[in-house]
Amino acid sequence: MNVHPYVFFGGRCAEAFRYYQEHLGATDVVLLPYRGSPAESMAPPEWHDKIMHGSLKLGNTTLMGSDGSHGEPFTGMQACALALGVESAEQLEGAFAALAQGGTVRMPPAPTFFAQRFAMVTDQFGVAWMLICEAARPQ
Repeated sequence: MNVHPYVFFGGRCAEAFRYYQEHLGATDVVLLPYRGSPAESMAPPEWHDKIMHGSLKLGNTTLMGSDGSHGEPFTGMQACALALGVESAEQLEGAFAALAQGGTVRMPPAPTFFAQRFAMVTDQFGVAWMLICEAARPQ
């Protein structure tokens, strides 16, 4: 079994996934609009180009998402965050800078008792992130 986060972007899924591709190095980006799908007839015309389902890869993790259902409000992530594990402090700083652009910094990158560097940010798409570069473990 695998658990894959599924995020609703309220109309900004394609924009968010392309941003993650450019700034976080996401790969295998798939964006499936309502147009041309079996659900096209159930969506109003203004939703035909919205994303019914999308996916991308961040490292070994698949992130899935969509614009949601037309008329169904999604208010963002209130009780969870995506945890992005990185291999170096430099990688954390770069990812943090990209995610903080237009977003809200909740905790700037800093060393903690459990990590070499740790940060928290809500990006411009309303997605909450926790970034962690773990400390080297003693042998």
